[in-house]
Amino acid sequence: MMKTIMLDVDGVLISGRPSDGKHWTTSLEVDLGISPADLKLHFFAKYWAAIQLGNAELMPSLGDALKNIKSDVSAEQLANYWFTHDSHIDQSVLQACQKLRADGHAVWLATNQDHERAAYIMSDIGLSAHVDGMVYSAALGVKKPDPAFFKTAEKLAGADAADIIFIDDTMLNVEAARDCGWQAFHWENDNSGNPHPQALLDLVEH
Repeated sequence: MMKTIMLDVDGVLISGRPSDGKHWTTSLEVDLGISPADLKLHFFAKYWAAIQLGNAELMPSLGDALKNIKSDVSAEQLANYWFTHDSHIDQSVLQACQKLRADGHAVWLATNQDHERAAYIMSDIGLSAHVDGMVYSAALGVKKPDPAFFKTAEKLAGADAADIIFIDDTMLNVEAARDCGWQAFHWENDNSGNPHPQALLDLVEH
């Protein structure tokens, strides 16, 4: 039976900086003179929840945060730095996705994401060529782990809940998906024997 695989993005398919996989803010202060703590306080804590739900725009919010930080960096510069430094694709996971699609399964991305980075992931990085679609919070107006996210994802993918396999690195999201009738698994990239690319294939094949 053909399955629909729903993959989280950050922490599953994308994991940090392309050079070393570390968090994208690791060298932010050295490179742009912006403290990650200041960015967290003035941007993420203040604006991010609304941006993820599509209720606020990324660039104006970044601009306001940068003014409060008193940085000369523009919103465009920071967004470009963020996106390019948070785009390490796990090639083994991507190859597993390609194998699943070649076998006739559908692969979708299911992520809490703003409009701009969602577009970057699909177009600039080019993941649109490797998946059947993306379901993301800003477009839906609701984010994981809200049950409405999963129900809407089912409709967009044209899949029955029992035929969906969901992989996420946040256990709260996994539990919420299970409550919606999905087969959901917790992804941990810690060499602990938890789901990895081959295990992803095994979950579908068995």
